[in-house]
Amino acid sequence: MTKMSPRRKLFIRAFVVFALLVGIVFGSTVINLARIQLFDSEQYKQQAEKNQLHDTELSAARGLIYDANGTVLAKSASVWKIYIKPNEIAEFENEDFKNDLCRKLSAIIGVDFDDIKEKANKSKYAYLILKRQVEFEEKEKVAEFLSQYYSYFVTTENDKGELVQNEKKIYYSAAVGIDPDVKRYYPYGNLAANVIGFTGTDDIGRLGIELKYDSLLTGTPGRIITAQNGKSDVMKQEYETIYDPVQGTSLVLTIDEVIQRYLEDSLEQVYIDSKGVGAYGVVMDVNTGAILAMANMGNFDLNAPQSLNDEEEKALVEAYPDEDERSTARNNLLYSKWRNFIVSDSYEPGSVFKIVTAAAAVEENVLGDDFRCTCTGKIQVADRTIKCHKRDGHGTQDLKHGLMNSCNPLFITVGQKLGKEKFFEYFEAFGFTEKTGIDLPAEPTPVSGVNYHALENMGLVELSSSSFGQSFQVTPIQMVTAISAIANGGYLMTPYVVARQLDENGNTINETQPTIRRQVISEETAAEVADMMEAVVTSGTGKNAYVSGYRVAGKTGTSQKLGSDGEYVASFGCFAPANDPEIAVLILVDEPEGQINGGQICTPVAAQVVEKTLEYMGVERQYSDEELEKLDTLTPGLVGKTTVDAKAFLEEKGFEVKVVGNGETVISQMPSYNHSIPQGGVVVLYTEKETERLTVEVPNLTLMTLSAVNKYGTMAGLNIKISGNALNEGELISYAQSVEEGQTVEYGTTVTVYFKSDTGVNDYAG
Repeated sequence: MTKMSPRRKLFIRAFVVFALLVGIVFGSTVINLARIQLFDSEQYKQQAEKNQLHDTELSAARGLIYDANGTVLAKSASVWKIYIKPNEIAEFENEDFKNDLCRKLSAIIGVDFDDIKEKANKSKYAYLILKRQVEFEEKEKVAEFLSQYYSYFVTTENDKGELVQNEKKIYYSAAVGIDPDVKRYYPYGNLAANVIGFTGTDDIGRLGIELKYDSLLTGTPGRIITAQNGKSDVMKQEYETIYDPVQGTSLVLTIDEVIQRYLEDSLEQVYIDSKGVGAYGVVMDVNTGAILAMANMGNFDLNAPQSLNDEEEKALVEAYPDEDERSTARNNLLYSKWRNFIVSDSYEPGSVFKIVTAAAAVEENVLGDDFRCTCTGKIQVADRTIKCHKRDGHGTQDLKHGLMNSCNPLFITVGQKLGKEKFFEYFEAFGFTEKTGIDLPAEPTPVSGVNYHALENMGLVELSSSSFGQSFQVTPIQMVTAISAIANGGYLMTPYVVARQLDENGNTINETQPTIRRQVISEETAAEVADMMEAVVTSGTGKNAYVSGYRVAGKTGTSQKLGSDGEYVASFGCFAPANDPEIAVLILVDEPEGQINGGQICTPVAAQVVEKTLEYMGVERQYSDEELEKLDTLTPGLVGKTTVDAKAFLEEKGFEVKVVGNGETVISQMPSYNHSIPQGGVVVLYTEKETERLTVEVPNLTLMTLSAVNKYGTMAGLNIKISGNALNEGELISYAQSVEEGQTVEYGTTVTVYFKSDTGVNDYAG
């Protein structure tokens, strides 16, 4: 065998090494290609598409929010967003251009220069939003700016070796763009603000319905996909594909804008007059659980939810010397305004809760027909003395009169007769240990031992205090739901605020059906308790809630806040008409000053809301004989009659007559035909066309007795309409009038004067 030479061995070794290197390189290339094609192909495909395509998202309009009658409460409108293209800016490598761009853009859109500069420096990004929800005028200013350019000169050498300056232009549109956007608008500003809620600048719901139904209201965004060349410049329109956005689901609420306004107007006045930290109210359809109105005072403007409009609140915030403290105080004020007290906060219900204790006692028949309780003004419970609001006592009374008088000792006695097991059974059955299930956010879950006494820990003192509505807390929505259960024959309903869902064409795609959670008392018991509650309004502590022709059943409440020192919650819950209930109303005033009793400050508000709402709903009044005697009358039609006959006719009917002019025939009258005025009211007859209409200045008619108001009103030439419990005429004092003092009106104008009584309406035993 021939021996291999050293040179040949070296050659073979080199060849093997070379072959191995080639094999490794080739093999790794094959493996890498296989990985790219088989495993990472989708990633590279997407990257290629990203480099070749420009993708712009088109914001979708949120669904509309309507009231029960189709009035738009929330809608979206077209606005724009301004964005910057940092990667494009980086290509120019001109710091002067960047500074010029940021400075001019800051002046136009009101965004801080440093914030714009910071985004402009993020060169790895192609699209960063500078400002959202830009209105038309501002967008037009930006568009005008983008048509302009930045000019600078570059020194170069020409063919002759001479230095010359060449002007360079960079259009601002190369660095900044405008895209479509949407913005939420609320046509009625602060109406039902805590119920509707609002969205942030990102068009995401932040509160109320906007938050609870955000996923439904949010539409599907559209896209504009456009081809771009290797320099990332957008190509011609024929390479463009548009996917239209789809509007979100629209909602029809149970809230009625008219009833909501009645409630808010009445609450606003008591909020101002009482100087309370808040005034709250809710109106519910007792037969379905639908919420017709829900309001919190003071409220806020949905179109500017971050703003403090109250000057006192602004001053309170500015009083803090430290900026962080001011920010905290401001945020706390905003959060308190945004919070829906009716759903999210708990309070001590006080004597309004006595209707639950009464219902349980009647249903369980623990009292008997001959039940009587003697109130001496206090009662001993274990080692404690619990007082009645009437210090000298109510004497001997039955359950009905105990409710009318809001007697604490009587209801402590009733609670003890029930026993803690039965009391807790009805406390639970009426829904106070669970959420109501209302379709609004932030309803808290009641916690045993925190919000109410656990059965196993309920002693005689806890049972006694709970029986008249103290030492535990409920939410207002729980309380009004319990009141509705008594009104509708004993059925506890699930309250709700969204009636229907609509697609983008207005077709109903889902409708809320009333839900009965359970029957808590019999129809017979409900009717008996309703009769007691009606007596509270006609003759008891709720007399200021009386409405002529509409039988109101209700209960007053005044409770000291747990853990507080002299802070109270005044309340009144009711339903009407008592004989055929349609609505339940709950009114609360938190920490009122001066008058603190629910029978003083909440009942007149409820009366106004009940009367206006039932009239609006077309519920016919049913008058008693006593009410008919005091009923207003309608003015007859006298135009065309002789002056002598018209005057004689009016005087025969008991009207006061004033004739203006020397004509023989009546050509006009004031009040006009078929106008409601009090019996014996003023009618003015005009007999000449050129005669000037008589006017009067409205006097101050508040803080007077009914007879004094009638006297001074008649002397002024006004027709006085009485609003209040005229069955208690001797106790009534006027507290408001429909036409302000000093206003000039036509002679014979009707002015409504509101009356209430401060006698026999107290129910707080502090």
